[in-house]
Amino acid sequence: MSRTAEDIRNEIKHLAVEYYELVRPDRRRAGYIPVSGKSLGAEELCAMMDASLDMWLTAGRFNVEFEKAFAAKLGVKYALSTNSGSSANLLALTALTSPKLGERRLKKGDEVIAVAAGFPTTVNPILQNGLVPVFVDLELRTCNIDISKIEEAVTPRTRAVFLAHTLGNMYDMDAMMELCSRHSLWMIEDSCDALGATWKGRYAGTMGHIGTFSFYPAHHMTMGEGGAVITNDTSLYRVIMSLRDWGRDCWCQPGTDNTCRKRFSLQLGRLPFGYDHKYTYSHIGYNLKITDWQAAVGVEQLRKLDGFLEKRRRNAAVLSEELADLSDVLMLPEHSEHCEPSWFGFLISVRPEAPFNKQELVEYLESHGVGTRQLFAGNLLRQPMMTDTDVELRIGSGPLMHSWDLGEEQYALLPHTDFIMEHTFWVGTAQNVDENDERETSRVIHEFVRSRRA
Repeated sequence: MSRTAEDIRNEIKHLAVEYYELVRPDRRRAGYIPVSGKSLGAEELCAMMDASLDMWLTAGRFNVEFEKAFAAKLGVKYALSTNSGSSANLLALTALTSPKLGERRLKKGDEVIAVAAGFPTTVNPILQNGLVPVFVDLELRTCNIDISKIEEAVTPRTRAVFLAHTLGNMYDMDAMMELCSRHSLWMIEDSCDALGATWKGRYAGTMGHIGTFSFYPAHHMTMGEGGAVITNDTSLYRVIMSLRDWGRDCWCQPGTDNTCRKRFSLQLGRLPFGYDHKYTYSHIGYNLKITDWQAAVGVEQLRKLDGFLEKRRRNAAVLSEELADLSDVLMLPEHSEHCEPSWFGFLISVRPEAPFNKQELVEYLESHGVGTRQLFAGNLLRQPMMTDTDVELRIGSGPLMHSWDLGEEQYALLPHTDFIMEHTFWVGTAQNVDENDERETSRVIHEFVRSRRA
């Protein structure tokens, strides 16, 4: 009896499972507690095989399924996948410059509230769009923006707020949205490090006008490379889709035509009446789509997300408990009672009065098999990307200035940002580590502290 194509497809997937169980390609490096990392299984491998056998290659049925499932998970109307969290940030901020937004569009020279302690791709889109970042200091308790300092930084040119939730710990969304509403500011929640975090039960990324996410292997779930943009605003959704898909005005899904029912009956720009809507471009856009292989992995990872989040929270709780007795030399992360973090990592700050510094502790941990990371760029204003280029910016309520002119007087306006750069690092809480790993991390830290107290 001849086999059907479906029989062969199922056999291939069965062999993929057998291969995975034999090889376990996602094994951890022996003797090292990673700071982050993916957790994949045979399900993701089978999904990739399924997508490969479709031979669709670009975003297809798996992407449609993923975007719908991701939007449903977060309780929003729209989710758009993209090739990275950095691209998600670029799309989110660039969308706010669209002529389709009328008087609310951001124009060159407009100001965007930002922080200097974090990953550069939250700030880069501000500069790439000819806008002016206005840097506000952080609070040390949460390592999130000090919302009380935003008010004094707002001017008539301030048009938006673009901030990341630090390592899955959310800033005060009630205060933030009240401030944005009062000043008519756009709000972009960079939730690349905060998927699954909640504020009074609402997910990170869903309370601002736009939310962004990353699915890089270090994050809460992965596609390898990948990201997403979410919104409840239909106009913003279509602008973001346009920018992601070459800048085209058409919003048809791949492989479909005439969704608008006006494919040959529109007159846009100075094109002739009836010019094919599929080849009409309303934005200077990009091609930032994902492949269906990535989407297939995302579908399976999304099904596992709640388990990943539970493990991250449990790991962070173990570290909090284990390190509580070192409060005289270490500062541990805190969060609002209204926030349930989705810990991307566990921040630790070495107190200035400790008999050791951050560098010494970090080097000891790394040499004893415990991975560490900085809070990304530390202070972006001290990075070559700022000091070696001519960028317009403001710090707090200060005047407009050029990055080449930054000096210690200006850095002093962000004391907590510099503190974090000098004193703060983080260790892993990801789903590829467990409670025993966290206790071992604690043991190594205690061992080091005892050696310096002696």
